[in-house]
This record gives sequence, C-alpha cells and structure tokens, in this order.
Amino acid sequence: MRTTRDRIRQAISFEVIGLLISTPLAAFVFDFDLGQTGVLAAIGATIATAWNYLYNLMFDHSLKRITGSTRKTLKIRALHAICFEFGLMLVFLPIIAWWMNIELLEALIVDIAFVVFYLIYAFVFTWCYDTVFPDNDQPAGLPE
Repeated sequence: MRTTRDRIRQAISFEVIGLLISTPLAAFVFDFDLGQTGVLAAIGATIATAWNYLYNLMFDHSLKRITGSTRKTLKIRALHAICFEFGLMLVFLPIIAWWMNIELLEALIVDIAFVVFYLIYAFVFTWCYDTVFPDNDQPAGLPE
C-alpha cells in the first residue's frame, strides 16, 4: 500500500500536470476566456484532488481485500479510470454550467470533453507514476 505522503505527491502532481495541459486546451477548443477557464480548471482540480486521494485509498483497500494485492492489471486500470471520472463528472457538471454561465447541455459537452481528456491522462499518468514510484505490492517496471 502507498503511504499518505506518496498519495499526496501522486494527487498533487497529477493535478498540476493536468492543469498545465487541460486549461489552455479547453480555452482553445471551446473558445472560452483563458482566465475564466483557468479558474474553472482550478475549482475542478481542487475537487478532483480530494476525490483522487479518497477514491484511490478506497480503491486500493478494496482491491487488496478482493485480490490480496494492490497490483493493477490492464482491465483493473481501465475500470479504475472510468469509475474515477464518472464520480467526478457528476459533481463537476453543475459547477461548469454555473461558472461559465452556460446551459446544462453545453456544460455536459464541456464536462464530457474533460472526462475524455482525463480518462486518457489518468490512465497514462497512473501507469507512469506506478512505474517511477512502484508501491511495495508491485514489482519494479511496467505494470501488467
């Protein structure tokens, strides 16, 4: 299992790198003001950071209880990313609509775009993070 310090490092590095990529990309794609998009992204990152810590802690404990290890197969990684993003999407949708002053349907499209970006990003980031900083239940090197 990962230590609290390691989980905090993982969550913060995930959000910082994600913000640096997603903010200008979203502003460009949706023709939003970069400053307003940056604030929205920071709100989302704050929510996501707390969710990231709690979700990964719950997921790892459940995985350890079910399989005896926190080692993640390719299928488990995909399930992990999908469930994480779905939970975050439910919370973030009304915030997008309110902050950007857009209709709920348009906010849903923006939210889905964030979800698609972060699904891919979460999968790649977590795989890289686990490779660079393996936990004590995982052998060094690329996870399965």
